[in-house]
Amino acid sequence: MTRKFFIPTLPHLLATPDRPLIHRDLSWLQFNERVLAEARTSQNPLLERLKFLAITASNLDEFFMIRYASLDRSIRLAGQKNRHEMNFYFRLRNEVLEAVAAFSAKQAETLDMLSSALGTFGVHLVREPAPDDEGFALGKSLFEKEILPKLPPPEPFLPSKLSLVENLNSAAVFENGIWFRLPREVPRVFLSQPVLGKSPIFVFFRDDLILTHLGSAFRIPGRPGLFRLTRDGDISVDLEEEDSSSIPDIVRSGLGGREVGRLVRLQYSGDAPGELLSRTLSALKLSPRQAMPAPGTLHLHGLWSVVRQLPEETKSSPGMSYPPLENTVPAPFRKTEGLFDEIRTRDLLLHHPYESFDAYVRFVRAACEDPRVTSVQQTVYRMDALSPVIEALKGAARKKRIRVVIELRARFDEMNNLRLAEELKKAGVEVSFGFGKLKLHAKIAAVTRREEDGERVYTHLSTGNYNASTARDYEDLALLTARPEVGQDALHFFDSVCKGKVPDAFKSLVQAPTRLHRRLLQHIEGEIVAAKAGKPARVAAKVNALVDPEIIDKLYEASQAGVTVDLVVRGACSLIPGVKGLSENIRVVSLVDRFLEHSRIYYFQNAGRIYLSSADWMPRNFFSRLELAFPLLDPEIRRTVRDVVLPAYFADTVKGRELTPQGTWKKRTLSAASTPWFKRTCPTFVNHPVRTQFFFEALSKNQNA
Repeated sequence: MTRKFFIPTLPHLLATPDRPLIHRDLSWLQFNERVLAEARTSQNPLLERLKFLAITASNLDEFFMIRYASLDRSIRLAGQKNRHEMNFYFRLRNEVLEAVAAFSAKQAETLDMLSSALGTFGVHLVREPAPDDEGFALGKSLFEKEILPKLPPPEPFLPSKLSLVENLNSAAVFENGIWFRLPREVPRVFLSQPVLGKSPIFVFFRDDLILTHLGSAFRIPGRPGLFRLTRDGDISVDLEEEDSSSIPDIVRSGLGGREVGRLVRLQYSGDAPGELLSRTLSALKLSPRQAMPAPGTLHLHGLWSVVRQLPEETKSSPGMSYPPLENTVPAPFRKTEGLFDEIRTRDLLLHHPYESFDAYVRFVRAACEDPRVTSVQQTVYRMDALSPVIEALKGAARKKRIRVVIELRARFDEMNNLRLAEELKKAGVEVSFGFGKLKLHAKIAAVTRREEDGERVYTHLSTGNYNASTARDYEDLALLTARPEVGQDALHFFDSVCKGKVPDAFKSLVQAPTRLHRRLLQHIEGEIVAAKAGKPARVAAKVNALVDPEIIDKLYEASQAGVTVDLVVRGACSLIPGVKGLSENIRVVSLVDRFLEHSRIYYFQNAGRIYLSSADWMPRNFFSRLELAFPLLDPEIRRTVRDVVLPAYFADTVKGRELTPQGTWKKRTLSAASTPWFKRTCPTFVNHPVRTQFFFEALSKNQNA
């Protein structure tokens, strides 16, 4: 771009001072703020608020292990190159750490807020009880039974010894020079169960029990200081081995690096004197900014355990939880006898969790049990260990060809996938793996079936993982089709990947890393040409992140040409909308709600194309992963996504937040949500969050009902 624009965005948000792009890390921190806002919103049920607070802590752990660790590496590399680049990274690091410090204080405040609210339901979060409090004796009993027997012997302390503590684990240090490495297997949260469902429930964080009872148990005066370490967890494993049998060992050996990676954060609580903290930071080679007080507790993420372990009677109290999700199995899947006939007749769209993931389970079971089916092939990125899909595939491996392609390097799911690979192999399933530097992120399954007119391929393509557990909480879209061109692409995909080759030359599917980025740029260019010719032109997309500079520049160009650009971006967004002369025809909406918005949708008006995909608009998805985008070829399904699904997001004024030209996020107004395209097809959700109900009602009328 050669034109100059006035960018009203606060300068500290920009990735570079001369380009209109918000830095992805700062934008991601804003996303975590939106998650925390849901924990602070009294309109949400209390247990939902606890979950959102737990999510902010887990999110921040991953941010430091991956994004901050990457920034830390950039600083080290820049120091070897030029002063200007190093100064930029130092400024960014300071912005990040200042934002995190303010965020952590807000997390602590939110914990106090929720603790008070829990008390009204008879659930008491015990933090610093006096010796005569009921919670003190109960906490002491829990400490002596559940923690004390698992503690290692105390040791003389040197600050450098903290470097022995594993990633995301902690240690207790006393002023007299004694310390304990806390074992990982000790739960982070403990609950006392009520007697006959009537007595109060007491909740204890592990660090509070240690702070209160560890000293007296060993006759050490005072309370300890607690330190929790976060390490660089971005392990990189390239799979260049020709012998696929060695790939699991390569991945397994690489995982050890996560436990001993470079330190990037130190959290502390309890009695940690400044002098001890200073010596510790010096020994660990961390800056004072990387030392952060705990946000009320070192184990906020343990609030998930509270939600899971509370008695059902407590969970079902008014105001504690949403009503159970009563999703449905679409009519074609209720009787599997004629399922293949149904798919052969028409494409089927599934919208999870509004429609049950059990629909896919029934499809796989039908394929595994049908004597006409000769093979079932499927990718796995993240799958629950007890998945009914796995059991069906294992049972069918004795009768027909079952092939599963597993990405062993799915971040933080590596061990689960390694165990799954071994289990499938023992059952006789053909198991292949992602290869080279490319992570296999595509979600696809192919069923080959003998029929009267020859072999037919039934293909399932999804925006989300084949995971029955997360499918209850993640919003995703999936397609089932018997179209020959899609089926041939699916077989070509599996044959190529299993040979360690990047699949190409598809008839219908669009793949990364070779085609997807270019195809998107071409479609945006097509809308630009249409707008310049005086035709209506629109790009609409729903993604989890938008940070690719080339795509953003092309969207800016489209806005300047008069193309209307509507974007739903759940997480990090580097594009700046609404800037006169640059992006005034672009608006960006984000939604954080009961279900994690996970589907990716790309719509181009003049091309008449809607794609669903596993790929976000990020360089890693375009160039470092094997991804698939699949077009919706059925006119009725296209209409459903265009006129029902997409409008519902842009019409939401309850959960919707809109990105401003200043780079900040604000609640959406009724006028912002009322545009002609959406108003004619979708109500504006202004009084209460009814988008979920809207989807249920819409699905009851669509072609799957």
